[in-house]
Amino acid sequence: MEPLAEERILGVPVDVADEPTALAHLIDLVKLGQPAVAVAVNPEKVLAARDNPWLLRFLEGAALRIPDGVGIVWASHRQGGAIEKRLTGMDLFLRLTEAASKEHWSVFLLGAKPGVADAAARAFGRAYPELQVAGVRDGYFPLDQGGEVAAQVRASGATILFVAMGSPRQEHWLFEHFLETGSVLAMGVGGGFDVVAGRVRRAPHWIQTLGLEWLFRFLLQPRARWRRMGSLVRFAVEIRRQPV
Repeated sequence: MEPLAEERILGVPVDVADEPTALAHLIDLVKLGQPAVAVAVNPEKVLAARDNPWLLRFLEGAALRIPDGVGIVWASHRQGGAIEKRLTGMDLFLRLTEAASKEHWSVFLLGAKPGVADAAARAFGRAYPELQVAGVRDGYFPLDQGGEVAAQVRASGATILFVAMGSPRQEHWLFEHFLETGSVLAMGVGGGFDVVAGRVRRAPHWIQTLGLEWLFRFLLQPRARWRRMGSLVRFAVEIRRQPV
């Protein structure tokens, strides 16, 4: 299996991959039985990786670093890179779940508030009747119980683990415990369970196409997201400081 092309955005690795390429890459990894992690990389995560050595190490070791965010695309274009458009973690999450259903790979849903993962599992069951959900668990557990949660995932026998605990908590948990889970593939999906469960609304497709989903989220949740807007400004400033 050929490795994906990689770019560096402020020193942080991001893979050059559209949705078909990324999905095929993950499917191949699962079929090979090679433990792997997929993670969405957006401007906020790039800045966090510069400030947190463990996060940079986590991204360096990930099998797929998704170019999630118009800021990543803009940065790539500015430095003469090859990333042509964003690939949202949410879209890849849905496509990978569909593939798991077809391939009869079991999945474990870990994260979100109590009851949300269960609701997402039921929604997936309606959309993909053949999907095997090995287990669900909310993300509200003390950090010192991370190993116990990993043991629960291992006992379920899940092939694919989806982790929805927000960033950087989900990345930190995977950094510490992924290999203990016994899963072949893990993917951080942020608020993905809330979307699948119908608790949070995605932007209309035309807004997504324009790359304005971040603005849609901000308008829906201004108090929760205003600090993240500051990260986007900081990212833009840092990119403009780089030689072209």
